Amino acid sequence: MAGPSFDFVSTAFCRDKKVGNCPQVALNVPGVVALRESARPGEVVTMTADAWRQLTDAVKAGEYDLSA
Repeated sequence: MAGPSFDFVSTAFCRDKKVGNCPQVALNVPGVVALRESARPGEVVTMTADAWRQLTDAVKAGEYDLSA
């Protein structure tokens, strides 16, 4: 049985053809957020919508700031 069909999108910055690999997100399946890298479209990570909110809140709060 096949899994859900995700409709991945990139940020506006990544839609520029000069930009290489970019993260992509799919929000079209209710209750599921899917993530992948454009260079590796077959490797998909999924999470719940609640886990996505927790992740994005942590990113916004600087918890994953690589420059720190």
